[in-house]
Amino acid sequence: MTLTKTTRILLLGANIWYFGEGMMGPLFAVFAEKVGGDILDITWAWATYLVVTGLLYILVGRLLNKKEYKTKVMLAGYLLNAVFTFGYLLVQNPFQLFLVQAGLGISEAIGTPAWDALYANNLSDEMDAYAWGLSTGQSQIVTGIAFGIGGLITHFVSFEALFITMGIIQIIAALVTAQLLFINKK
Repeated sequence: MTLTKTTRILLLGANIWYFGEGMMGPLFAVFAEKVGGDILDITWAWATYLVVTGLLYILVGRLLNKKEYKTKVMLAGYLLNAVFTFGYLLVQNPFQLFLVQAGLGISEAIGTPAWDALYANNLSDEMDAYAWGLSTGQSQIVTGIAFGIGGLITHFVSFEALFITMGIIQIIAALVTAQLLFINKK
């Protein structure tokens, strides 16, 4: 399978983003407890993220249909995600955690439908299933590696170091993906 330059950049940027995002992984529960959350707070914070993300995936996907500025929208989602990741540094109670989770849900819902559309538009018909398998498989592998590294950073340094590292990696993902602005002019 031959990947276009656009597809390679999308995959690289997404994998970097998944690495940054994936570092939190199961540490979310430990962090929620650290800021005073209990099992219900953890449940509601994660539920908030999922519901906000799901509802806005649908809305953003509809709004982006046939639009030419998908690359810019995707980049906005990536950058907003980094901002809310840095927001973890300010969380001191469960309510603030809910706000950060909602913000992360909004940012993912802004970036992901645009990424999906750009990726789909740059696939050849004869290799489309493999390309989606490649995309999903790589994200799972990268996220798994990131979980382990995130645990090491948190164990040996701190949650603050983890959040700063995550945010910086997400900014790098946005910068890598920003190359598409010069390729696609969209």
